[in-house]
Amino acid sequence: MSQKNSIQNSPSSWRLIPLLQVSGQLQMAIDKWLLDQQQAEKHPPVLRFYTWASPTISLGYHQRRWPASWQQLTWRETPLQIVRRPTGGRAVLHQGDLTYMVVKSGASSKRWQTYQEICEFLIQGWRSLGVELYYGSAKRNYIHNPNCFGTATGADLVLSDGSKLIGSSQLRRSRAILQHGSIRLEPDAELYTLVFGEMLPMINLPLTQRGDILIQTVVEALTKAARDCFGVELVNQPLSEQEWQEIRAQLS
Repeated sequence: MSQKNSIQNSPSSWRLIPLLQVSGQLQMAIDKWLLDQQQAEKHPPVLRFYTWASPTISLGYHQRRWPASWQQLTWRETPLQIVRRPTGGRAVLHQGDLTYMVVKSGASSKRWQTYQEICEFLIQGWRSLGVELYYGSAKRNYIHNPNCFGTATGADLVLSDGSKLIGSSQLRRSRAILQHGSIRLEPDAELYTLVFGEMLPMINLPLTQRGDILIQTVVEALTKAARDCFGVELVNQPLSEQEWQEIRAQLS
């Protein structure tokens, strides 16, 4: 029996895909493929973390309002990539951040309840690092701001001073759900202002690590919290060559 099938047949096991750094287009294709597999009951629930190969703006699936100037933006002589997420919400600048992703089934019929069920592992993981997080409180007027990190809704997690640390979005397909979100770690203030035309809201984290070590510290804390919160075994399993072929086929 393959490792994948053994995970599928064990309701207490989720797949953990190791940290990946590839293009935004590929990252979104991976997330969509994993949701499709979960909906078809061909794949176990999945947790994964990833970073972006180059600075990228991801647009919400239904987002139609965004500055045309974004298509001409460059940073350090590299054009900014623009991709569309399979999930909703507004634009996110991916640079100096870490993205988490959960695909599972059996979501609550109430969207906000599902957000909170999944976000609990983020809250507990950051608490283990000495950071308390709270849910945002912005109402429907948030849709008039093209910048996801310009406001914080009940789907987002903020620090005690109200600054937003994690912005999340969802996509549901029958009983299957994809939730992913951007975690601000070391964003570049100059690039943020270039994209959104406003100052980057500062965040103060009690962590001394930087770069890859910081990312690894956060990934380890959140992975442990996910294991505890969801009450599952996480089986580390990279994407296979066959899976990569199926994912890339979506882009052709």
